[in-house]
Amino acid sequence: MEIVIANKSHTKYAEIICETIAESAKVRGTGIAKRTPEYISTKMENGNAVIAIDGDVFAGFCYIELWGHGKFVANSGLIVHPNYRGKGLAKKIKHKVFEHSRTKFPDAKVFSITTGLAVMKLNSDLGYKPVTFSELTDDQTFWDGCQTCQNYDVLTRTNRKMCLCTGMLYDGKTKEKKESKKIKEKVFKRLKHIKETMFLKKDKK
Repeated sequence: MEIVIANKSHTKYAEIICETIAESAKVRGTGIAKRTPEYISTKMENGNAVIAIDGDVFAGFCYIELWGHGKFVANSGLIVHPNYRGKGLAKKIKHKVFEHSRTKFPDAKVFSITTGLAVMKLNSDLGYKPVTFSELTDDQTFWDGCQTCQNYDVLTRTNRKMCLCTGMLYDGKTKEKKESKKIKEKVFKRLKHIKETMFLKKDKK
């Protein structure tokens, strides 16, 4: 198993990556913005992605997006193929893409929006902290990308102030990774439950 910065030679995996992301969203019943194989291929060609390969077999993936004229970067589309889940691979990929982001874009703040408890825990371990959406990028193109998510109506209904996703931010300049305490998983579970109670019940009425 190797986890490397993706390049043009890895574009052959773009289609299976998109299929794996789509299937994960369907199984979880939560929102994940859809991406096309062409979009994923571009990330690889630009050196803005990390891929895990077991021989010639796709195992996992994550890519970098740049927003707000370089002020923010996001590590998006973190996915592990079902055959490789439960082995700690997601954590290794997350660490690799995070380090790559900090090296390639040292002046940018790294942020994430996710409904996944596992991703929230990984982010917390790296030094991210939960923040309001107003502290994230105001780049309209980023938020337009949420339109393919099944929870987009929640985002628009709240005037983009909140959604089922939790916003998390890492600002290396404040050294929060060293100074802040890691947030326990039960806190994220409670936060997710509160949001689902607030928004999903309204949808059913």
